[in-house]
Amino acid sequence: MSHKTNKASRLFGKFANHKFPQPIQKLINKSYVSLMGLDMSEFQDYDTYSSLNELFTRKLCKKRYINKNKDVIISPCDSLVTLCENIASLQQVTQIKGKTYSLDELLTNKITKKNKALLKGGSYINMYLSPKDYHRYHSPCDMQILKSIHVIAKLYPVNNNALTSIDNLFIKNERVILECKSNDKIFYMVFVGALNVGSMVFSFDNKISTNSPNSQEIKSKTYKDLFVKKADDLGCFKMGSTILLFWQKNMIKQDKLTNKSIKFGSKIGSFI
Repeated sequence: MSHKTNKASRLFGKFANHKFPQPIQKLINKSYVSLMGLDMSEFQDYDTYSSLNELFTRKLCKKRYINKNKDVIISPCDSLVTLCENIASLQQVTQIKGKTYSLDELLTNKITKKNKALLKGGSYINMYLSPKDYHRYHSPCDMQILKSIHVIAKLYPVNNNALTSIDNLFIKNERVILECKSNDKIFYMVFVGALNVGSMVFSFDNKISTNSPNSQEIKSKTYKDLFVKKADDLGCFKMGSTILLFWQKNMIKQDKLTNKSIKFGSKIGSFI
C-alpha cells in the first residue's frame, strides 16, 4: 500500500504534467521561476514550456564547459554538496552531523558483499538538488553501467531539515542505485526520490518506473555492454532531490566540496 507521501507526490506529479491553456501555463511557469529564483540564462524562455514538468526537466541550450581529461571527474548535476567524506565504515556513513546510516543497507542485498567491501576506505559525496536547480543528471566520467536496482519506499523530503530530523532518511526513501565501473574499479550512483518528485527518469532504460502504485518492492536489472561517456545525459528528476556517489578505495582523490554549490561539469575529483 502506498505511503501518504507517495500519494501526495503522485498528485503533484499529475498537476505538474498537466498542460493548461497557454495563458494559464505561462502564468504558472512565470510564478514558479519568480518564486524559486530560477536562473533561465542557459535555457529557453519560461513561456515556451507547455507544462511545469517540462520546465523542471528543461535541457541546457548553452553548452557547459567539460574538461576532456579522462582523469578528471565532473559533477553529474547542479547541486549543493552537503557532505564530502571518506567511508570509514559500511555501517556508519554520515547523513548529517549527528546522524548516520548503513551503506550496506542503502545498497541492499542486490549488491554483493564483495563489491560493498571494496567501498570501505573509499569516499562519498552527497549532492542536494533544490527545486530551483537544473534537474537533469549526467555521467561523471566515462563508465560502464553494470546494474540498476530500484527500491520502492516512501518519499520524504531530503532538505536540510529532513536530514536533521529523520533517521535513516536515504534508506527510507525510494531510490535507484546504479552499479558502475570505470578504470576497472567500482562505484555507485544513488538517485534518491523525495516528496513531490513526480518520478525519476533514466534515458538508458525507460522501464525504470518510479513512484508507481503498482511497483514491486525491489527490482534489479543487469546490463550488457552499456557504456556511457563523460557528461552524457542519464535522465532527470521531475523536481529536486539528491544524488549520492560512493567510490571504491584508492579509486579517486575527491575535492573538498562540503557546503559548496557546484554545477554540472564542475570538477569534483580525479582518478588516482
